[in-house]
Amino acid sequence: MYRFLFLISFLALCGAAQAETPRQIADAYAAGQGGGFRASAARGAEFFAHRFGVSEKMPACSTCHTDSPLGVGRHAVTGKSIKPLAPAANAERLSDSAKVEKWFTRNCKEVVGRDCTPGEKADFMVFLMEAR
Repeated sequence: MYRFLFLISFLALCGAAQAETPRQIADAYAAGQGGGFRASAARGAEFFAHRFGVSEKMPACSTCHTDSPLGVGRHAVTGKSIKPLAPAANAERLSDSAKVEKWFTRNCKEVVGRDCTPGEKADFMVFLMEAR
């Protein structure tokens, strides 16, 4: 039984790794949350603006990415320019599931202080996809 559940979980994660569109990636994260989870742009916007306070220099996503995911950001520590997060302003954004997961892993640990849940990732992705 446990092997079966592991196999199902593994296949679901593999599906997230092969997704090509922002919607597919967001849907895979939502499925990973389980329990009929529905991603919410409103929760994603709250997450984006929330000041976690883990890092003094990077207390929130918006610290580096500006108040709008449509704007060009600047890394708070390195000063490096950051292209807009929203696909509406940057067609390349959210188009590679491996890159999406890489940046979630890195930024969640730096800003949130822990790994983000699949639901938080799905909410954040929906927020970015709906930004206009």
